[in-house]
Formats: sequence, structure tokens, C-alpha cells
Amino acid sequence: MQSRLYEVGWKFLDLVMPPRCGGCKRWGTRWCESCQEQVQFIGEESCPKCGNPNWDGIGIKCGRCCDTRLYYERLSSWVSFKGPIREAVHELKYRHNVGLGEKLAKNLVNLFESLNWDIDFIVPVPLGSKRFQERGYNQVMLLARPLAWDLDIPIKRKALTRIRETRSQVGLSREQRIANVQNAFTAKEHDVNGKSFLLVDDVVTTGATINACAKALKEAGAKKVFALTLARAVQPNSMEAF
Repeated sequence: MQSRLYEVGWKFLDLVMPPRCGGCKRWGTRWCESCQEQVQFIGEESCPKCGNPNWDGIGIKCGRCCDTRLYYERLSSWVSFKGPIREAVHELKYRHNVGLGEKLAKNLVNLFESLNWDIDFIVPVPLGSKRFQERGYNQVMLLARPLAWDLDIPIKRKALTRIRETRSQVGLSREQRIANVQNAFTAKEHDVNGKSFLLVDDVVTTGATINACAKALKEAGAKKVFALTLARAVQPNSMEAF
């Protein structure tokens, strides 16, 4: 019911204030069919652990996974972070185009339903308080909320908290990314213990943030942690690229 009301509400707003596509800026829709057709899907021939699409198919996981302890069971992404989806994520994240969340989340619903993961709760990757105050919202929640409503799975928004402000991961090396988010998150044991979770984020590059979140959940007693992202900045199949 919530999902349907949310969708109808956005359709009404679209009639009152005609939107522009978050990918190509054409008038008439928040995300157009042309941009949807241009996205590059992350295929099934990806690493079964971290979702790396450059996996060579040798072994049970890719080289990037072998060099690092991963706290999540599996990470999967919808498309590569390029072309119209890159522009759309920037619109959602930096330009207050909040209506894009409802449109793009539909693709995460389809992806999740194809994976057969058994989870109890959905958790969006939390935003630092400073960035939240600057932005006024967490763009990941704009994806996680309609996803949860469509799947009829509760959100545990406060189960995971960012307890340390971190700098942007953009432009950082692998080591810098890991250090940047180390011990930046904590989870509440009474909300987490014995439960399985789906972490949701907008973009994954190296997976350092997702892994730090999963670590916090596991340390608080989470049974299993899976992760789903809208897009992935594709990295080479090497241990150095984690």
C-alpha cells in the first residue's frame, strides 16, 4: 500500500511540475526509456562474492576478494557507473533531484528478486551528520525506502550509525579508502543480533564502505549481511584494486 501511494504521489507531482530526466535532462519524465536502454548491466558472469564484473571465472571468487577479509555474504550491483546513470546519481546525490529515487529503485527491486537472498531487514548506508545537514537528506534512503515498500521488508534505519565523519572517498587509493572508513560505523546489538540484513548504497567503487558497514553489523551479532547498489564503478581484476 505504501509503495503504491508513494508512486501515485510522484505521478501527481509530475503532472503539476513536469520533471526532466535525471540522465539526459529531457522534459517529461524523471528517468526516460532512452537512458534506461543505454545503461550497461552488470552481467551474471561476475564474481559470486563481490560482484566484480571483470572476474576471469577462475576459482570461487576474484583476485580482489582473495586479498581482503569481506564481512558480507555477497555484493551485487545493477549497472556500471557510466553514461546516463552516472549523471542520474549525481542529480540524486548533489542536485536535490529526490524524485529519481522512486524511479531508480524499481531496478533494485527486480535485481533483488532475481537473487533469492533471505533477509529480515533493509539498512541504508548512513550519511555523516555534517553531510546530512548540508544536503538535507540521505540519497540512499531515497532508494532504500521504495525498495523496502515494494519488497514488503522493514527498514532498520537506526540499526547502523556512522559515528565518525569521513572525507569523500572520491580520488582516494585503496589503502586510503579502507583507512577512511575504518571504525566509522557502529551497529546496535538489540536491533541486529541474529538477523540478516540487506545493505543498500547508491554506488560502490572498491567496496570499502560496504565492507566497513558489514563489519559493524557482524560485530553486533548480525547473522548474514548482503549488499545491493544501484551502480558500480568497475575496477580491474587485481588485488590492488579492492
